[in-house]
This record gives sequence, structure tokens and C-alpha cells, in this order.
Amino acid sequence: MIRILLVDDHAIVREGYRRLIEKHEGIEVVAEAGEAASAYIAFKASKPDVVIADITMPGRGGIDLVRQIRQFDPQARILIFTMHADATYARQTFRAGARGYITKSSPPDTLVAAIRAVYEGRTALCDEINQLIAESRLLDDISPIEALTPREFEILRMILDAKSTHETAAAFNLSPKTIANHHYTIKSKLGVQSDIELVYLCMKHGLVPPVAAPISI
Repeated sequence: MIRILLVDDHAIVREGYRRLIEKHEGIEVVAEAGEAASAYIAFKASKPDVVIADITMPGRGGIDLVRQIRQFDPQARILIFTMHADATYARQTFRAGARGYITKSSPPDTLVAAIRAVYEGRTALCDEINQLIAESRLLDDISPIEALTPREFEILRMILDAKSTHETAAAFNLSPKTIANHHYTIKSKLGVQSDIELVYLCMKHGLVPPVAAPISI
């Protein structure tokens, strides 16, 4: 039996995935969590075979959860299941220690196959992400954002989500001064001087959706 920890911030979404997963013989959801802090506690308590985690959650995201779990258990098998169809997100999750990356637009059978692959120690990618990664390599189109560490990437995501330094510090259990230092390092690595330049750079590379023009009446 493959024992699953399911991490997603929407309870109704978790219920749907639980039903989908448990339709298949040999797989059961043994624990659930709605954000990174409780997911880490649930991982240590339930000792699942595979963690299935979203990226976007309140507070720290799924990428930093991957990093934290792998620090506790280097053998942990983690599958990211997310709406982010983006090669940069996928590379950051693998850099943090994930073994699979599947988008939520994938067919249900893709998720189940990925669970089995990650459980067996193999890498799992959906076709959509495979194609995006292949295209970026072919075109030598590597985003400068990939210079960031997984933790810096997660802090950047909170900056882009307009979270304050104190909110970000609380989410990561770090001091505001440490977060401010990370903020400076992120801008330095990306070669920008201000937060406005940072937002435009991230918009250019797909981390921030473009702002729609106002509709005239």
C-alpha cells in the first residue's frame, strides 16, 4: 500500500483528489494538510511513502516545504501537483528535492502514474512540463530567476504577492532583518535596483501576469 500525505490549501480540492487517488488499488491517503507548517508536522507524524503538495499555499509555499522535509528526511519522496505550468517553477522544485512535477490540467491517470513512479524512486513529469523544459533548453532560454535558491524563490513569490517583511518573516520563522537581507540578495542576483524593476523582470519571465488595460466605458 502506498501511503499518501496530501497537501493543498482547499479542503474541497483535497477531498476530490482523495477520492480520485483511492479509486486505485494499493494507494491510500493517510494524512492531509492545508499549509506548509501543518504539513511538516503531519509528515513527521504519519511517515507517508509519498507527499503530494501544491506550490501555492498560505504562508510558505510548497517549494520551501519540499526543502524542509528533505532536510528532515533526505529519502522523502515528494510529488508537486500544481497549476503552475512553468519550467522555472519545475526546476526550483527539483532543486529543492522533489521527485515529480505534475500540473493540475493533466489527466487523472497521469497523477496516479506519477505517484507510483515517485514511490518507486523514479522521476515523474507530465507531458506539458517535459515539453516546456525541452523547449527552454533547445532555445537556451534559461530564466535569470533560476539563479535563486529555492528559499529565495519562495521569498520572491511572497514579495510579488505584496506580503510585508514581517509577514514573510513570520511565515519562514525568520527575523525581519534576515528577510530584508534575502530581499537585497534577490535583487542583487537578478541585477535590479528597485522593487518596480523586480516586478517588471518577473512579469517578463512569467512569474507575474501582465496587468490588463482598463476597459473604457
